[in-house]
Parts: sequence; structure tokens; C-alpha cells
Amino acid sequence: QVQVVESGGGLVQAGGSLRLSCTTPGRTFSGYAMGWFRQAPGKEREFVAAITWSGYNTNYADSVKGRFTISRDTAKNTVYLIMNSLKPEDTAVYYCAVSRYGSTSYANSNAYAHWGQGTQVTVSS
Repeated sequence: QVQVVESGGGLVQAGGSLRLSCTTPGRTFSGYAMGWFRQAPGKEREFVAAITWSGYNTNYADSVKGRFTISRDTAKNTVYLIMNSLKPEDTAVYYCAVSRYGSTSYANSNAYAHWGQGTQVTVSS
């Protein structure tokens, strides 16, 4: 079983920024796409962003385009989600996931095999 660990969540004011990190201790995920999803209270889990194994292709939900950036550092076995211009509606638990595939940055959660426990992001107005 692959362990997926997120970090970097917290409380921030609207308009602020946060950087989330995701790693898989003890196992490299090079060769696989990675994704970020989020779930707000009372809502279904939704896609946020994904990146292919090469890092050349990314995919974003319309709600975060232009504000969030996903990137990966293969040498550090880490994927990042840089979140700028945060809004109260970005408040959610953010989950990192390892895809079953490498070359496509899927938005469908069924494409992901391993999930982290999530990190809370709270944006105050």
C-alpha cells in the first residue's frame, strides 16, 4: 500500500496564499500522474488540479484556473499545489492522490489509486 502524505494546510485570510505539499514516503511515484482534490463540508469531493508524470501537462478545475498552480519535483518526490488569491469558497479538506496512469492528468477521481488523509485549508473572509 502506498502512503500518501499531504502538508501545508492552515488558516489564511481571503486574498492570501498557501502552498500544499504531497509526498509518498518510502516509495517514488515517478511515472505516475498526480492530482489534488478537495471536499468542502456537505459537498462531494471535487477535482482541483492534476499533473502528468513528466510535469509537462497540467489540468485545472475552472474554479481555480489562474489562481492555483500544480507542480512536481521528481528529485524530492514531492508534488505542490500553490494557491494564490484564496477565497472563502476554497475552504475544504484538500487531498493528494496518485494516478493509475502516467501520461494523462485525469480529473476523474476513479483514475486515482492511492489517496492521502487530507489537509485542512480554511480561508476567512
